[in-house]
Amino acid sequence: VSSSEGDLLFLLDSSASVSYYEFSRVKEFMWDLVQPFTFGPRDVQTSIIHISTTPTMEFPFDQNLSGESLHQAIRGTQQLMGDTNTGKALSYAKEKLFSNEAGARPNVPKVLVWVTDGFSTDDISEPMQLLKDMGVTVFIVSTGRGNYLELSAAASQPPEKHLHFVDVDDLPIITQELRDAILDVIQANRLHAVDVTSSSFRLTWPQLLTQDTDYYTLEYAPRDDLARKKTKQVSGAHTSLVLSNLAPETTYEVALIPESNVLYFPPQTTRVTTLPEEISPAQVLISESGPYSFHVSWAPTLDSVTGYQVLYGPLPGNSVKLLEVDGKHNSTLVEHLAPNTTYLVTVTAVYRSGKEKSLSAKACTQE
Repeated sequence: VSSSEGDLLFLLDSSASVSYYEFSRVKEFMWDLVQPFTFGPRDVQTSIIHISTTPTMEFPFDQNLSGESLHQAIRGTQQLMGDTNTGKALSYAKEKLFSNEAGARPNVPKVLVWVTDGFSTDDISEPMQLLKDMGVTVFIVSTGRGNYLELSAAASQPPEKHLHFVDVDDLPIITQELRDAILDVIQANRLHAVDVTSSSFRLTWPQLLTQDTDYYTLEYAPRDDLARKKTKQVSGAHTSLVLSNLAPETTYEVALIPESNVLYFPPQTTRVTTLPEEISPAQVLISESGPYSFHVSWAPTLDSVTGYQVLYGPLPGNSVKLLEVDGKHNSTLVEHLAPNTTYLVTVTAVYRSGKEKSLSAKACTQE
């Protein structure tokens, strides 16, 4: 996950109310959550603050600027025990989230992820509100029986996106959803790609230009062949654009240049790698075989496929029949067959580009 920029702070319940087992599971969860990010001074920076009798910073934002370094730092984090003074830790977090000494950066999105067993010995409402007033997006993961009303008021709004109640053994269930929600925050101010496929991706960016005379110039090229650069222009009203007809499994360098007569906006850049080309059908399955029919299904179904042709005929023999199936479907029933006969079934995918891919399977009807 590239094209993200933000300071991500974990507020980790390190008090005696958390068991050693729970603490170790939460550490695994933190690493799983951030593992796909790109770390660095122009990407994501991460820090941990312990909730205990006295709040303690495990490491500053600018210490671990690679995935390997961060993984080692999270694995080496030790539980402090002590009281659950969350309010104190939140006040300390507010100080560190905006502190140069802690490696925090000005003008980047700030995200706080508070992992708690739902218990606190001091008041959290005032320091939490101060954090949110300063623009911090607050996510709360409660692994205990925390007060829903209290925690939903503490989390950023709406709570259904920013508050999770989950047993500590079920933390992996929410990892993807929480990561996507964090990405919505830290990608909001940057050019980034979504809906990436083997041949296309959608670029989105914040609303920078407003006048009708303003426009964006978009440049993109394969990283290994920058001479093949292509250019597109869109009006200042746009905040997204789909690039298509791209090569599969290729890294593209992309630059967005806002052109304004009033203000100067620096170009934004990102790097996007298309997915490997998927081939359909990759497997053909025969099921529900009877004397006069059987069911044919295939996978995967791809948006780039307009339709499927199913050819079938008895072996040995030259008589072949054709069924045509819409590209959105991945199965069909073949009927009016002869009992106790072996058939050759060939499924051909017809792509939007005109290409075709085929795969065959044998099927036997029952006596």
